[in-house]
Amino acid sequence: MFTHIMIGSNDLEKARAFYGAMFKALGGTPGETDARGRLIYIHEGGRLMITKPIDGNPATAANGGTIGIAAASPDHVRAWHDAGVAYGGTSIETPPSERPNGAFVAYLRDPDGNKLTVRSQPTR
Repeated sequence: MFTHIMIGSNDLEKARAFYGAMFKALGGTPGETDARGRLIYIHEGGRLMITKPIDGNPATAANGGTIGIAAASPDHVRAWHDAGVAYGGTSIETPPSERPNGAFVAYLRDPDGNKLTVRSQPTR
């Protein structure tokens, strides 16, 4: 259904360090920069793109928005969370943990305040 997710950033170098570390933790590759200066991360068919807003106004986090990323295992979820915190993210909600349905999840805010979650499928 979706071709990509685009989020805004006020500091693309900080975003590059943050997202690069998190995608590496999930087994992904470093992001690329396109001709417009946008960061592009491709992993398992999905694309996450980060850019300075084209209207010239500051980037702001979506109120109520969350970007969900799939992980292969609880260990990947923990590694993603640790990498995100190490590179300027803020741990939010609960620590990485198993939910009642068996899914293992973690939540962070990126350096620009965007809410992210990573989830591995239930192991039951």
